[in-house]
Amino acid sequence: MKKNFRIIAAVMSAAVLLSFTGCSSSGSSSGSASVQSSSEASSESASASGETDSEQITVGILQLSEHDALDKCRQGFIDYLADNGYVDGENIVLDYQNAQGDQSNLKTISQQFVNSEYDYLVGISTPATQSLATETQEIPVIGTAITSFEAAGLVDSNEEPGGNVSGVNDETPIADQMALLKEILPDAQSVGIMYNSSEVNSQVQAETAQAEAEKLGLTVEVSTVTGSNDVAQAVETMAEKVDVIYLPTDNTFASTMATVGQISEAKQIPVIVGEAGMCINGGLATVGLDFYQLGLQTGEFAIKVFEGGEISTMPVEYPKTNNITINTEMAEKLGIEIPQSVLDRADYVIENGESVAVEK
Repeated sequence: MKKNFRIIAAVMSAAVLLSFTGCSSSGSSSGSASVQSSSEASSESASASGETDSEQITVGILQLSEHDALDKCRQGFIDYLADNGYVDGENIVLDYQNAQGDQSNLKTISQQFVNSEYDYLVGISTPATQSLATETQEIPVIGTAITSFEAAGLVDSNEEPGGNVSGVNDETPIADQMALLKEILPDAQSVGIMYNSSEVNSQVQAETAQAEAEKLGLTVEVSTVTGSNDVAQAVETMAEKVDVIYLPTDNTFASTMATVGQISEAKQIPVIVGEAGMCINGGLATVGLDFYQLGLQTGEFAIKVFEGGEISTMPVEYPKTNNITINTEMAEKLGIEIPQSVLDRADYVIENGESVAVEK
């Protein structure tokens, strides 16, 4: 199976790899390239020594960065395994590593997982899964929080993956999100779509969002960033050009939503987002999936693989549910009155920085 990202991987500098150290789950490293592990003590010691009980399944979990959506996805995955008999430190060893958004960390950790000959690998996000798949064509790689397995070059097709990668995507209902934008902000004439240009998943969503926005008669401005350091200036600039900003489920913007929220309030510019976690730190509203539920679904998928499923023939799965989340606190700060028609359909509202289920 040909994968576009292998070309990129083939030319990565060995010097960058050698600059990173300290990726074992029991160790630590210094500086911005630090990698964090949340394995139980028993898992850490087993991973560090390279020895595990022959009856234990070994799983390497690689997460791109820390932010609400990916963290919830990981927790849902671990919880589903535990609730269904796969308890870390007992009959399974989970080695969780976080690359802190650094590409060289992704590659180094991926290589360590493969060299450790883990039974299965799990990638949380598109870049994490791509990195794992670049390093092995034999170990099953279960991907999650990925917008398009096909666009990312991870599978031959969603229906017939054809290789050692499959899993659960996080495709969001972008048409519904744009419709919600117009329902809440009927006078909006222009929308700014922002994303990290290096994230394939974000580019796919941005293109879809632009097409859906134009169908609704909105003028579209597009702006990209290359990293978290670009976010503040880019959002401030966009706020001067448009009536509302739209952010897809982009990892860079998700991890900097506190900054985006501050600018949103200061500039009085509403921000419609791709997923519920982004509402907590300043997004106004979304129709999106619950990433904890996505993690549960990923755990269910993984158990099928653990118990003999052939991953090359297991179709990519889609999220089972989507919810409307409204940040009523941000609406008040922006002087926006949320239509009753929206409030009546809302599944969650943000109160005191937390997502609260609406009683119906």
